[in-house]
Amino acid sequence: MPGCRRLLARLIGAAALLAGLVSPPLAAVERLPKLVLAGPAAAVSTPLIHMIESGALQDVAERIEFHTWKDPDQLRVLALGGKADFIAMPTNVAANLYNRGVSLKLLNVSTWGVLWMVSRDKEAKTLADFRGKEIAMPFRADMPDIVFGLLAEKQGLDAKKDFKLRYVGSPLDAMQLLVTRRVDHALLAEPAVSMALRKTKSFPVSIIAPDLYRSTDLQQEWGRLFKRETRIPQAGIAVIGQALADEKLQARVMAAYEQSLLWCQKNMLKCGEMVAKRIDLLTPEAVADSLAVSQTRHVAAAAARPELEFFFGQLYARNPALVGGKLPDDGFYGLGKAP
Repeated sequence: MPGCRRLLARLIGAAALLAGLVSPPLAAVERLPKLVLAGPAAAVSTPLIHMIESGALQDVAERIEFHTWKDPDQLRVLALGGKADFIAMPTNVAANLYNRGVSLKLLNVSTWGVLWMVSRDKEAKTLADFRGKEIAMPFRADMPDIVFGLLAEKQGLDAKKDFKLRYVGSPLDAMQLLVTRRVDHALLAEPAVSMALRKTKSFPVSIIAPDLYRSTDLQQEWGRLFKRETRIPQAGIAVIGQALADEKLQARVMAAYEQSLLWCQKNMLKCGEMVAKRIDLLTPEAVADSLAVSQTRHVAAAAARPELEFFFGQLYARNPALVGGKLPDDGFYGLGKAP
């Protein structure tokens, strides 16, 4: 019948139209065979370790590894060789590598305040109080040595002439010198500060006179001398190698990093247990102590740009080579928009 044929044609046409409008199911995102995270034995790495231990990225990669770099030379080998996808590093090192042609972006700044002088002298309050004294100093010509130099110069001191700097490989090496009484003063980064105080039973206060004191807070010195907030954009996470091309992966890793940082701040001892399993010389209690006193907050690199550029500007004025000869351009700042 003509009416039935017309109705059937309409139904077939509608079915065809519907088939054209409805897309086939999206294929599941294929997991990476391996994802490599890297960082130092410092506060910036704590969320990375929690991310692995908690399985936060199990949907992203079949295998996730964490590699510890012990000094800036090892860090540069990792970066130049493309041996990691996401690396926790000092912000000035990231700028230096970028300006020297290494393909990377800084994704965030999470370490804003972990540098302290630790001393046997309870009267020492400012860097000037350490004039003429021997100080164990980790990472020559890198963070924290360059921050010490900046702050010394800002108050009319010459870091090379007015102090006896004893350079060592890492904050944990400086801590060992302190606890074995081979030096009386050291510039340390958390959690090495808390570890030194724990090892000498100097935390948080002792019934008897403590052996060591948490002395000058370099962040407070920064705020006092530069008339700024008492925080320094010291370290964050950089993306490198093939992961540079995958912004969705970067966003996923940064979201996990932020959540892990918040979890660690709320569950300090449990987080400390995870970290101590992967980093020798650290104890869960010392990591928990460090989480309680450190200034750590996830800030996208683009949002942190004004503070980064002020910091880099100070380094450039002192020695342009510290940031690779110039301030990094827009391509250095990954994810997000500047305020």
